[in-house]
Amino acid sequence: MKSVLITGANGFVGETLKEILSQQFEILTLGLNERNLIVCNLSNEIPKLSKTPDYVIHAAGKAHSIPKNDKEALDFHQINYQGTLNLLEGLTNTNNTISQFIFLSTVAVYGMERGENIAEDWPLKGDTPYAKSKIMAEKAVVDWCNNHNVRYIILRLPLVVGEKAPGNLGAIKRAILKGHYFRIEGNHAKKSVVLAEDIAALIPNLDGKQGIFNLTDGINPSFFQIETAISKEVNKPINWTLPMFWAKTLAIFGDLLTSIKIPFPLTSDKLMKLTSTLTFDDRAARETLGWQPKSAF
Repeated sequence: MKSVLITGANGFVGETLKEILSQQFEILTLGLNERNLIVCNLSNEIPKLSKTPDYVIHAAGKAHSIPKNDKEALDFHQINYQGTLNLLEGLTNTNNTISQFIFLSTVAVYGMERGENIAEDWPLKGDTPYAKSKIMAEKAVVDWCNNHNVRYIILRLPLVVGEKAPGNLGAIKRAILKGHYFRIEGNHAKKSVVLAEDIAALIPNLDGKQGIFNLTDGINPSFFQIETAISKEVNKPINWTLPMFWAKTLAIFGDLLTSIKIPFPLTSDKLMKLTSTLTFDDRAARETLGWQPKSAF
């Protein structure tokens, strides 16, 4: 049985990878706590690997937050970029060479707030600390793999859907459960999404392949469909609908509050993101990797 080293195996996507891939591979895990076979803080440590795995899936990283100060911005660099460098250094120090390095990246590297069918050859204009750290980490992976004759796969992920999804999808679910959520009237902006379990199911098909690929479910549901699906999942109705005029007014109020460091759930920037279509092209993954995803909603 071939072995797979998974970093971030205790995270949302990592847990799904571990559960599904354990049926076909020996699973080695690397992370911060004693639940992992290798306990290591990649942001400031080079891991000591007693066994060279056949494959590495680097799923560890920092996301789902907006830095409030310089230290929090630096955390993205340390965890996502320096952590990747430290992992690669640990692999360099082993006696044997891995067959493939799989890196879970993000569509945030494109730096787009709106757009349709954004493909892998689009320029990487992401300028947030998160996007910059992932762009740098992608380059480090490609350079290391080329220098060590290791095949690489970089998977750029949109919103990832699953039972314990964090980030925006988790926030929507919590707000609906509490009865605090409101729809924005007429918001049919489309968003690319992907199922966590489909990402895991793709891994065994990657052997011998290389490249950078967007993954989506190919449906690109509207925000209305996403809200409705989550509402049905938690069996809780969405009781509030806000006309766009009032949403814009509320967002301006939110801008004023956040400018004086008072948090508010809606700002003009967030409203623009919620109501703008943003979709990505996954044809390369379908043609090269045999990507056949299910609908996420």
